[in-house]
Amino acid sequence: MVMTVSSSPDGSLSLMVLEASLTAIVVATSFAWPRLSEGWFSRVEGGLRRLAQRRLLAVVTVGIAALVLRAAILPWFPVPLPFVPDDFSFLLGADTFAHGRLTNPTPAMWVHFESIHIDMQPTYMSMYFPGQALLLTAGKVLFGNPWFAVLISSAVMCAALCWMLQAWLPAGWALLGGMLAVLRLGLFSYWINTYTGGGLIAAAGGALVLGSLPRLKKTAQLRYAVIMAVGIVFLVLTRPYEGMLLCLPVAFVLGHWVVRGKNRPKPSILMRRAVLPMALIFGAIAWLGYYDYRAFGSPSTLPYIINRSTYAIAPYYVWQPRKPEPAYRHASIRNFYHDAEMKAFDKFKTPTGFAEASGIKIIEPLLFFGGFMLLPPLIMMRRVVFDRRIRFLMVSLLVYMAGMVIEIFMIPHYLAPFTATFYAIGLQAMRHLRVWSVEGKPQGLTMVRLSVISCFVLAGLRLCSRPLGLSIPEWPASSWSAMWYGPDHYGTERAKIQASLEELPGQQLAIVRYSPERNSLDQWVYNAADIDDSKVIWAREMDAANDLELMHHYKSRTAWLVRMDTQPATVIPYPLTQQANADAR
Repeated sequence: MVMTVSSSPDGSLSLMVLEASLTAIVVATSFAWPRLSEGWFSRVEGGLRRLAQRRLLAVVTVGIAALVLRAAILPWFPVPLPFVPDDFSFLLGADTFAHGRLTNPTPAMWVHFESIHIDMQPTYMSMYFPGQALLLTAGKVLFGNPWFAVLISSAVMCAALCWMLQAWLPAGWALLGGMLAVLRLGLFSYWINTYTGGGLIAAAGGALVLGSLPRLKKTAQLRYAVIMAVGIVFLVLTRPYEGMLLCLPVAFVLGHWVVRGKNRPKPSILMRRAVLPMALIFGAIAWLGYYDYRAFGSPSTLPYIINRSTYAIAPYYVWQPRKPEPAYRHASIRNFYHDAEMKAFDKFKTPTGFAEASGIKIIEPLLFFGGFMLLPPLIMMRRVVFDRRIRFLMVSLLVYMAGMVIEIFMIPHYLAPFTATFYAIGLQAMRHLRVWSVEGKPQGLTMVRLSVISCFVLAGLRLCSRPLGLSIPEWPASSWSAMWYGPDHYGTERAKIQASLEELPGQQLAIVRYSPERNSLDQWVYNAADIDDSKVIWAREMDAANDLELMHHYKSRTAWLVRMDTQPATVIPYPLTQQANADAR
C-alpha cells in the first residue's frame, strides 16, 4: 500500500493536503504569536478539568459523545453500505449466527458463489475470527441493522480508551485522549463506516487490558481482573495474534508482581480471585475451538487457515515460502490473490521493498490514529522514551513492532489492540510539548492548544467536504483506509441493483460478469446464509455449460446478467434464458 500526499486528479484540494497545510500554519503561528491562546483557552481548560476529575462521568461523557455525534451526522453520512469483501464476509457470519447456527452447509452450486474472504468448503462461512460477526449479530437482532452495533462498539471503545488513560495519565489528559479518539476514529474512519470495524472491539479489548494492569497491581481487586479478562476475550475473538503481542508484556509484569510485587494478596486469595477471570478466558478459547470444529473441521484449525490454503499464494509471514498456485475457477479471484497480493509479497522480499514496507508500518499508524495535526508533539519523543510514567507502554510498543515486522501485510485494524498505547504515548508527548518553550515563551503550550482546536476544525471540514469541494480518495483507492477521514458512501451501485431486483415479482438470479478493468477488491458475488431462500441470489458467470446447469438448478428464478464490464454496470435478461427454458420443457 503506497500513500501519496497530493491534490486529487480533478484539481480539487484533498483533505490530506489541507490537514498538512493547516499543521504547518499551527506550528508557524505558535512561534510567531506564542501567547495567542492565553486567556480564553485557559477558561475552557478549567471547565474541562473539573469534568475530568469526575472520572466515571468523564468516561461516560466520552462514550455518549461518540454515540451522539456520529448519530447526529447521519443525514450527511448515512448508515454505510457494505462494499469491501471483509464487509460481506462479516455480514455472512452475522446472518449465520442470527439464524442460530455456527456455520452453513456447502450450497449445491457453490462454484458459482465463490468469492474473496469466504469459505465454501468444508462449510459455507466467513473466513474470519467470529468476534466482529457476533457483534453484528447483536445489531441485526436487537436493532434490525448490524451497523448500529458498530456504532455502539465505537462508543464503548472511546470510553474504554478514556478509562485506560486515566490509569496512566492525569485525568484531564485522559479526557482529551478520549475526545480525540471520538474525532479521529469515531466519526469518519473506516472503523466506524464499514462493517469491517473489528478494530473497535480489539481496541476496546486492548484498552481494558492496559487500563486494568496498573489498577490491579495497586488494589488487587477482583473487578479489575475480570475487566482484564473481558479485554482478553475481545482480543481472542477478533485479533488473537496482535492481542498476544499485547498480553505477553502484561503477563510478564503480572507474573513479577505476583512473585515479588507490593500490595499483592496472599497466594490463597489470589487463587480464588483468579478463578472467574481464568474461566472467562478459557471459556472463550474453548468456544472458539468448538466454533473452529464446526466451521472448519477441527478445533485446532483457526479461521483464515482453510481459506488461505485454498486460495492464497502469498504467505502472511516473512519466513514462509510462496505457495503453489491453486486452480482458480474465476479470473477476478485469481487477480486478487495472484496480482494484488503477490505483487506486495514479491516487493516485500526485496531489500528496498522491505524497507518501504517497514516505513509504511511506522507512518501508517501515525497518520491513521493522529493524522498530520497530531504529529508535532512527536518532536518530544526523546523525552517520552526516558519517561518512567509510560515506560511499560514503550516496551509494549517495541514488542508490537517486533511482532509486526515479520508480517507482510498491514492494515490499520491489525494495530487495534495497541490503540490505547499509541494514544497514551502521543498524549505524553503532548504533555512534554506543552511545557516546552524557547526564550521563555510558551510556543509548546500554544502549539498543543491550536492542534486540539484544529482537530475540531478538520472534523467540521470533513463534514462539509462535499459542498466545499474537498476530495476524498475514490473507491477502491487505498489511502482512505490509512487516514482518519475514512471512506465516502461507497457500495451504492451494487445496492441499487439489489434493490431493483428485490422489487420484481418472484425470485431472482443475478449472474455477474466481471471485467478485468474492475479492481479485484470490487467483488459483488456475496449472498446471505440461506442462499436458496434469498429473494436475490448473486452468482458468477462461468462457461455456457456451467451457467445452464446453474439456471436449471434455479429454474423457478428469473435470470439476469449483471454486466460489470460496462460503466456503469448494467442489468439485462440472461442471454441463455430461452435455451434454459427449452431444456426445462
